Amino acid sequence: MKTIRHRALNAPRTRCAAAISLALLAFHGVAAAQQASTQDAQPGLETIQVSGDWLGTGLDNSVKTYPGARTVVKKDEIESSGAVNIGDLMRRIPGVQSTDNSGTAGGSMSLNIGVRGLAGRYSPRSTVLLDGIPMSFAPYGQPQLSFAPISLNNIDSVDVVRGGGAVRYGPQNVGGIINFKTRAIPTTPGASGDVAVRYNSFGQGGGNTQYSAFVGGQSESGLGVAVLYSGQEGSGWRDNSNERINDFALKLRYEISPTSEIYGKINYYDVMSHTPGGLTPAQYNANPFQNTRQRDFWSGNRKGFDLGYLNTISDDKEFEIRTYFNQSFRQSALIDTTRLLLQYQPRAYETFAIEPRYTQRFTTGAVTQDVTVGYRYLRERGDDKQYNQTIATGAIGTTTTNINATDAHAAYIDDKIAFGQWRITPGVRFEHIESNRATVGTATTYSITNNKPLPSLNVAYLLTQQLTLFANYNTSFGVVQNTQLTSPASNTLQPEVAKTAEVGARWKSANLTAEATVFNIRFDNQIALIDGSSNIYQNLGKTKHDGVELAADYTFDNASLLRGWSVFANATYTRAIQDSGTNTGKEVPFYSRLTDTIGTRFKSGPWGFNLSTTHQSRQFSDAVNSTVETTDGRNGEIPGFRTINAQIDWKMPNAKGFDVFAGVNNLTDRRYYTRTTDGNFGRIVGAPRTIYVQGRYAF
Repeated sequence: MKTIRHRALNAPRTRCAAAISLALLAFHGVAAAQQASTQDAQPGLETIQVSGDWLGTGLDNSVKTYPGARTVVKKDEIESSGAVNIGDLMRRIPGVQSTDNSGTAGGSMSLNIGVRGLAGRYSPRSTVLLDGIPMSFAPYGQPQLSFAPISLNNIDSVDVVRGGGAVRYGPQNVGGIINFKTRAIPTTPGASGDVAVRYNSFGQGGGNTQYSAFVGGQSESGLGVAVLYSGQEGSGWRDNSNERINDFALKLRYEISPTSEIYGKINYYDVMSHTPGGLTPAQYNANPFQNTRQRDFWSGNRKGFDLGYLNTISDDKEFEIRTYFNQSFRQSALIDTTRLLLQYQPRAYETFAIEPRYTQRFTTGAVTQDVTVGYRYLRERGDDKQYNQTIATGAIGTTTTNINATDAHAAYIDDKIAFGQWRITPGVRFEHIESNRATVGTATTYSITNNKPLPSLNVAYLLTQQLTLFANYNTSFGVVQNTQLTSPASNTLQPEVAKTAEVGARWKSANLTAEATVFNIRFDNQIALIDGSSNIYQNLGKTKHDGVELAADYTFDNASLLRGWSVFANATYTRAIQDSGTNTGKEVPFYSRLTDTIGTRFKSGPWGFNLSTTHQSRQFSDAVNSTVETTDGRNGEIPGFRTINAQIDWKMPNAKGFDVFAGVNNLTDRRYYTRTTDGNFGRIVGAPRTIYVQGRYAF
């Protein structure tokens, strides 16, 4: 039985909050005036996709004509990449850089993604979603993904919107929107699925085993169910880097009527990861894979649910409402610089949100408008603790506890106007945020209220059936976080605001897919710590980012001599410069000016082959751009590097559903490293030559 979501790909789609539908009627008078002077629609153009498709799994419905830089990576591309974890995969996407410069370096529990030169440590500048739901355990108060409940084997696609999405999603959308989509419930009757086992053997340290299982189906009554599991056990390429991961999800969908459905997901994730930390240059040169921090570890768990209701009321109306709740706990234990104390930082959070939205289509002559109005209420409650344990005696010191609370209201409206070959979408998002932080045992409470309008304008011109030109201007922001609230009350912080703009073109035909984008970001008031002793933050930090992103994928025609072959490449040039303070004009730390990926694929009968190379240029680890390395390894230039990956896959003839993957990452065993500025600072070696083999059986 075909579901509502699948039908909607070929029919007009609309969504919104019924409670605010009256606002649309008032807006209609303005819309009609805009429509009066438009030209006739061009024949052969695509049916306009209703803006409501942006919610959750609908992100991938309009990539071809999307008015901004955007990359979607499907499951077959994920598998052919040979990626061991999410970070490996993200390095192949234009404008995205993934690094291990964090306390969980080398582990799979964190996500370190920087977009267009923005900070990558724990992905603080991007809105990261899982099935359209914010992934961080406190999107406003603690957006850093030191704990990211996601496993590569449960992912069906990754949708990276680098510009143009600030109205629909927030906060922390300066670095774009990244949506990880889990595997979908099958729409065919009966059960289907697959099981897989993969073993990764690192040239140093050890190896790990990854397991995954998926089964699902849909009954004649319209009930669809799917169970997803992904697990990992073993060691990384560093000594004593054992890691254990369990990732479970139960997805449900029920078709109430031919026009409405209920859908949802229950999820559970837990991880224990031992993290070796950084090395001094002397230690690195002696053995880059050693572990001098045998006691350090990170662990955590997360459980939650999301539930949605979708009603395609008619061809020009659609309503959808989603709600979600999760409980998260994570803690770290890191030895201090004296090597006498073990520092513990347990944190617990609960997050609840509800988001209705409604889309109404208006048609006047040759002009079609899809007006979407939405609202989200998000509630965060939690605490963060800190205490030390004396290693010699095991004695526990005084515990400092902070209680955090945030209530955030976000309302947005946009209007996708289609006339002729033009697609113009003006919109605005308004954020009202109330945050509080109190230290237990003291009379001090820190509170702040912020109100911020965020206008945007996205434009696409469908020059031909194959070529889309686009430009956009968005106001993006990052909220005041919990730890920044401890600044003196007289210092009234404002959310970080950035003006982002891009111009580009996208080509899509039977054999060639290509995209080129020029971008510019002016980040004018980043929150900076200006006095560590007094813990004073101010809106001082300014950076400017600009660059070019290029990507192409070409498949040779079946009639050519190179049938079965395809080639792909992407390259990004980014210039991210500090624009305030004593380091004005110097590079932003931890980003590379040049990154690229080049590769080829071959497919013939049951055989497949992939060969690719990924490169990044040098980086600096501090704002001063130190080129001379310090003796502790904390600061200094980080050399660039290039790695080569190869993979072969085979499907057993006459054996339905059985296939094997085998490959080598870092084929030449190139030695490279990054640095971390955490308390466990120093050089952190990258993955050595890694050999893997995977077997999968589908039924």
